[in-house]
Amino acid sequence: MNRPSSKEEVYPAILRIAEAKEFYVCMKWLFPEMSVEEVKQKITSIQTTYEFQRDFMHVGIRKIVEKTSDGLTSSGFDYISNDNSYLYISNHRDIFLDSGLLQILLFEREIDTTQITFGDNLMQGIFVDVGKVNKMFTVYRGGNRREMYDNSVRLSAYIRKAVTEINDSVWVAQRSGRTKDGLDTTHTGVLKMFAQSGSKNFVECFKELNLTPMAVSYEYDPCDYYKAQELHLTEALGKYEKQPNEDLNSVIKGVTDYKGRIHMAISEPIELDELMAIDGFGETPNDKIKMLCELVDQRIYDNFKLWPTHFIGHDLLNKSTEFSDYYTKEEKEKFESIMSDRLSEMRGDQAELKRIYMNIYANPVDVLSERSTLEYAMKLD
Repeated sequence: MNRPSSKEEVYPAILRIAEAKEFYVCMKWLFPEMSVEEVKQKITSIQTTYEFQRDFMHVGIRKIVEKTSDGLTSSGFDYISNDNSYLYISNHRDIFLDSGLLQILLFEREIDTTQITFGDNLMQGIFVDVGKVNKMFTVYRGGNRREMYDNSVRLSAYIRKAVTEINDSVWVAQRSGRTKDGLDTTHTGVLKMFAQSGSKNFVECFKELNLTPMAVSYEYDPCDYYKAQELHLTEALGKYEKQPNEDLNSVIKGVTDYKGRIHMAISEPIELDELMAIDGFGETPNDKIKMLCELVDQRIYDNFKLWPTHFIGHDLLNKSTEFSDYYTKEEKEKFESIMSDRLSEMRGDQAELKRIYMNIYANPVDVLSERSTLEYAMKLD
């Protein structure tokens, strides 16, 4: 398990980061007012993970919010405290920011930041040290069936130990890979992975993890145009092959592209009585996992905030004005302009790309309508 850096490992990692050219490329974007030497002096003064998060990660992510969004709002943080540790399970729209935004909001409330899962496809080069100092640990996804099973067992044990013994909260995505079609659903394999290290008793297994769903809602979905292209080419060719450095490019684009408004919401942790009800109704272990997935999904959608872009995408896709009360003419023109600009350089048929792009925004409207939570989601703080 490629775990976060221990106290003794932080400073040697900091020194390696200070010698990496890639680090200063990122810092030039985040801290343009500082010279390379000033950044080097600043980074080499860091002794702890807390200092690294305070002086670099927090400042950097706040600058990303300032430069590329129209503001970050939040709700539900009164459900959590430093008295407990939590296993946050989140919808997944952006490789870096979904968890990064949570960290700055926790930090600003003086609540301990979380450990963070990160795919092995991105933990390479200097990002290994940066990630580990920032409390990230690696999720290994490749290998044969046996290797995948062994990796899953180790990951499950590590997460449970972090939450129940180390008293560290952990952030995990509800699925492997980002949501690309706007449909946020929890994969059963994620919850089955959690269960591998726990008691065979369903209630005991999940109660001690303090499972806490959360939702992040972007007005303009990070990398929406890349997601549209991937879905289009997958439909057209039957499969999609990633280009070299595509994951890294997605991280960079997710950070630097305009995102409009952002809302992050934490739900109530899953309670004992809810787990007992699932345990009583579910006839098989698989039934119980599916029911728990549905409960997590409901919590996420209850806290998902629909922006004008979602209603615009829905109306454009369906050639209707059904939701025209929820956006202005200017907001619609802005959406269409951004969509055209973003898709203009993407591979594939432009009409089909636009259809898929609009569908990314329309899907949450349909799901929330079906779940009878549309009225709640339309309320903007």
